[in-house]
Amino acid sequence: MSYGKNLHDHKELIAWQKSIILVEEVYKMTQSFPKEEMFGIISQMRRCAISIPSNIAEGHSRNSTGEFKQFLGIAKGSSAELETQLIIANNLGFIKDEKLKEVNDLLVDVRKLISGLLRSLNKS
Repeated sequence: MSYGKNLHDHKELIAWQKSIILVEEVYKMTQSFPKEEMFGIISQMRRCAISIPSNIAEGHSRNSTGEFKQFLGIAKGSSAELETQLIIANNLGFIKDEKLKEVNDLLVDVRKLISGLLRSLNKS
């Protein structure tokens, strides 16, 4: 059994735990965005952020390592999408540089953890 699948509950995965914190940070951060962006970049960023822990959880609950890897790949893709949206929001002046760095650092940590899970699953 591999690192990711020998845990009984997805909530035990550090990648899932940190990605939940990331979701909370994205929600707090986007509260100060212009209200006309509610159905634009705010919605997009929140969906991407939510997609990360959701896909980790769903993949972990699947019946095979291959399916788990597929969902981790989706989570990793959502993290790249969120990174792009953070840059756009910063360029538009919605996020200050300090906040961008703080949230992006957390995002980088999450991405590294997902990559570590994928590596461990590839060894099994």
